[in-house]
Amino acid sequence: MGTLLLGVWLVLTGLIQLVHLSFTGLSVLMAALALIAGLLVVIGR
Repeated sequence: MGTLLLGVWLVLTGLIQLVHLSFTGLSVLMAALALIAGLLVVIGR
């Protein structure tokens, strides 16, 4: 599950940069997704 979330985070990060996507709370959403993915990868899920 952690690697799936990491993949989603990487794809979203790339799309945000390519299409200049921006909305309120985007940075909080991306930070939360990165934290959750990182924790799941560390604990091995």
